[in-house]
Amino acid sequence: MRTRPLKVALLGCGTVGSEVAHIMTTHADDLAQRIGAPLELAGVAVRRPDRVREGVDPALVTTDARALAARGDIDIAVEVIGGIEPARSLITTAVEHGASVVTANKALLAEDGPTLHAVAEKHGADLFYEAAVAAAIPLVRPLRESLAGDTVNRVLGIVNGTTNFILDRMDSSGAGYSEALDEATALGYAEADPTADVEGFDAAAKAAILAGIAFHTRVRLDDVHREGLTEVTAADIASATRMGCTVKLLAICERAADGRSVTARVHPAMIPRSHPLASVREAYNAVFVESEAAGQLMFYGPGAGGAPTASAVLGDLVAAGRNKLNGARGPGESAYTQLPVSPMGEVVTRYHISLDVADRPGVLAQVATVFAEHGVSIDTVRQQGKEGSYGDAWLVVVTHRAPDAALSATVEALRKLDTVRGVASIMRVEGE
Repeated sequence: MRTRPLKVALLGCGTVGSEVAHIMTTHADDLAQRIGAPLELAGVAVRRPDRVREGVDPALVTTDARALAARGDIDIAVEVIGGIEPARSLITTAVEHGASVVTANKALLAEDGPTLHAVAEKHGADLFYEAAVAAAIPLVRPLRESLAGDTVNRVLGIVNGTTNFILDRMDSSGAGYSEALDEATALGYAEADPTADVEGFDAAAKAAILAGIAFHTRVRLDDVHREGLTEVTAADIASATRMGCTVKLLAICERAADGRSVTARVHPAMIPRSHPLASVREAYNAVFVESEAAGQLMFYGPGAGGAPTASAVLGDLVAAGRNKLNGARGPGESAYTQLPVSPMGEVVTRYHISLDVADRPGVLAQVATVFAEHGVSIDTVRQQGKEGSYGDAWLVVVTHRAPDAALSATVEALRKLDTVRGVASIMRVEGE
């Protein structure tokens, strides 16, 4: 074993960063054996230097993150600050001064991953980011390496623990969205401002990363169609139950049937309870991968939290350390296909539509005519009178697969019918 240690700069020391420092210290001997050289924490960049950080030598703490990143003796920089800036500048600085980088920054990778990859390529550095998607679940490396010889056609997954906890509570207890969110917040699953989670921004960033890796093309956050779960109601959950389904916020990345384009989207969807993703409970994550040779694969585990995320960071740290010792470099960006990302309107999917209609003869025929005019085939129809209301009824329609644009246009046309009082809910049906 080499006696000179590999020097590590820790950029950020919050929940994840402090756990990384803790594991580096408590498992130092094992990590050294696995890498072939000891790891030395050479500096820790923070915003609040006076805060007590258990297991971190105060002498290593600095508020000058740029100076730490620019030190020429740093072998590996671990970025766990998050956000776009200063993270992007710090990563670039570290690479330019000879360091490889391990990051958990999904937002930055989804926004400007190609730039980071280009800088790493230019300077012969590693850029690893297993922790950016689904925390401890090994997913990025299997897609980048284990399935590198296969053709991935679809990635379908639950990649946000907060939203899965909320929807699971709504499904299992009958709670409304607000009540389930309050419980998630009380248990620490949801941030004080849960917007990034419940509006789908977090999942969309992860979808962009997964689509880019799976399809060897560049997919940015702006390319991902995004819908959150704030409009999901207890009635939607109950309707899904009657269909033998449950509701999940899904990240879906697909290669077109002709192989000439890809799509990436995040939205709530009904999935059959027989699908493996339907059994994913609480704040867990799971990703279902479909490829030509390997077939169907599922990756499951805790998708958030300090220790699970730190586990993924340490895995990358070991890989980067080994490469440093061997003068090697891990896989870089693979975007050779340069496939276009199709808009949501071209996605082929199914709709579950709940209509508030007048309960009189001919209404169903009118509704069916609208579907036919837009080229959308109906799979099932269920009509029932509204409790406590005479002359009104609920009409629930589930379609066959059709382009999303046609389905959306159908809904808009239905809104204009005199016999339709309103469109109570719309939800896509996936996973069949």
